[in-house]
Amino acid sequence: MEWQTPQKPATTQQTAVFPPQSQETGKPAKPRISYDDFAKLDLRVAKILDAEPVEGSDRLLKLKIRVGSEERQLVAGIAQHYAPDELLGKKIIVIANLEPRKIRGVESQGMLLAASEEKDGKLVKLCLATVDDSEFPDGSALS
Repeated sequence: MEWQTPQKPATTQQTAVFPPQSQETGKPAKPRISYDDFAKLDLRVAKILDAEPVEGSDRLLKLKIRVGSEERQLVAGIAQHYAPDELLGKKIIVIANLEPRKIRGVESQGMLLAASEEKDGKLVKLCLATVDDSEFPDGSALS
């Protein structure tokens, strides 16, 4: 009797580098961008100096931040997940070169980054993108 090595069926394994939708949320993924498009973003470390609710909104907070030597104001829809006093001193990541925009009559001069989870179209969980090392200088660039 002659021993033969069993033949493995030919398989083609494809790894989705950028899936058409997230398997967890079922939300469509955004289209790919070029490296040049990504390089246009100015991501910076910013320190939250002050936070207060935006009048007439239960979802928005107005944040005073420091990015390097510059102080700015951001408006963020995080009030249902963070109390103003727990944000003070946090080092967050912001898009520093976003064009200013008025939100509920308040100018926002950038955007903070956060991870979020939605269920049935409602935001149920939110976590700010922060820098762990509190000694990291405000205004430091991310790459």
